Amino acid sequence: MTTLAPASASPVGDKRSDQGTPDLRPFKLEQLERSVGSVVRGKAEVIRLAVVSLLAGGHVLIEDVPGVGKTTLAQTLARALGLSFQRIQFTSDLLPSDIIGVSIFHQKKQDFQFIPGPIFTNVLLADEINRATPKTQSALLEAMSEQKVSVERQRYTLPAPFLVLATQNPLEYQGTFPLPESQLDRFLMSLEMGYPPREDERQLLMSGGVDHLVDTLEPVLSGDDLLELQGRAKQVQVTEKLVDYILTLAETTRQSNEFSLPVSTRGVQGLYRASQALALCEGRDYAVPDDVQRLAVPVLGHRVMLKRGAGGIEESRAAIRRILASTPVPV
Repeated sequence: MTTLAPASASPVGDKRSDQGTPDLRPFKLEQLERSVGSVVRGKAEVIRLAVVSLLAGGHVLIEDVPGVGKTTLAQTLARALGLSFQRIQFTSDLLPSDIIGVSIFHQKKQDFQFIPGPIFTNVLLADEINRATPKTQSALLEAMSEQKVSVERQRYTLPAPFLVLATQNPLEYQGTFPLPESQLDRFLMSLEMGYPPREDERQLLMSGGVDHLVDTLEPVLSGDDLLELQGRAKQVQVTEKLVDYILTLAETTRQSNEFSLPVSTRGVQGLYRASQALALCEGRDYAVPDDVQRLAVPVLGHRVMLKRGAGGIEESRAAIRRILASTPVPV
């Protein structure tokens, strides 16, 4: 049995056992996952991976067929984080200036004044991102990699933390444009929702939906809490053997004739950071091979491209699974 440590013991409220031994899983993370899980039911693994991505300072791409809760998950995460939040509904006529902002000439001051767009927020929900044209999609590139935007030779810094939660529909649906490879590489993880279990879907029907739950959800984290948790995730130990294991997985994609686009250096760094964050979520101050194996598909699957045929994301994920199965695990 565990009891909560006094609030003064830690800003993120770690737990302690009856013997006084600290449990390294911060209590705030449990609260966050429970809060999101009260709305998005039957998706504990998806929620855990989304939280891991946030702790690693990464952006999340949630992709699946319409109507399975992608936007609900993104909205719920944003509300539970208690940060400033903006939602952009991506459409084919959306312009880059609609996201970043625009400079307007000020008559009285006789100069141009920059009017910030909705990207100047902590959490940006890019809903149905692949319904916008590639030019508009690319407006997010600099922001996602450097947390800055450039407008007419001026660079503006975005608030910290800055997180993009994007949703997209499968490419075979009408009115969608494929995301550029350079932008896909800037998402730390690509997650699938899938259909909820029957009993959870039944409860959803009986309760009248989740819209009222999202609207009344109370924040469980502050911006300072999230920044501190991100700092703690960076302190999680990763052994040299585990680093070599990550590098071997990436090098296999680069040496294989199966891939036209192998894992990038950004992908290697992402898998490393995500493994640290997952270890923290699991209550450890060290990463293990299971962390890497659990994260390899969501972190790497959307970054690679196969040579044969069109090769959608499912084929790419299957290829990453084959590499995991054939690569010796460090002991």
